[in-house]
Amino acid sequence: MLRKLSETIKKAAPAQEVAAHCDGPCGVYDPSSARIAAEAALSMTQKILAMERPAAADDAGAWAAYNNTMTRYVTIKEEQAHLAKEELLILWTDYFKPDHLEKFPNLHDTFWKAAKLCSSVKVEVSAQQAQELMDTVQEIHKIFWQTKGREVTWYTVS
Repeated sequence: MLRKLSETIKKAAPAQEVAAHCDGPCGVYDPSSARIAAEAALSMTQKILAMERPAAADDAGAWAAYNNTMTRYVTIKEEQAHLAKEELLILWTDYFKPDHLEKFPNLHDTFWKAAKLCSSVKVEVSAQQAQELMDTVQEIHKIFWQTKGREVTWYTVS
């Protein structure tokens, strides 16, 4: 019955056939979500490195507060680095197509490097690697917007 109804509607109001170059409708993909996550991971890395340990003689409360804060920073850093990786992989595999690779021959290497940096930022506490991730995401940002023929300013919140 549903099939008959669907066929009747299609005959009465036929839709124009369309095609998209990516898996989702245009406007769905944007590298900004990867930037936000990478920037959060960088921020947490900086906070972790700036934390001062309580003195050995400090009471248990000072150590508990330190450990609690460190745990939260590490958890957020790891979650955000993982999220950045997911966002980048979706962009790489769903948005970019072979014609983009022709225009940007370093595309695969750039995304591979970014994915590896996300893993490194997640596992380690390195301001240098976290900054390298931001720099690589910025490079991806530029490539992405060039494929759309637009110039979109790169910005960070910090």
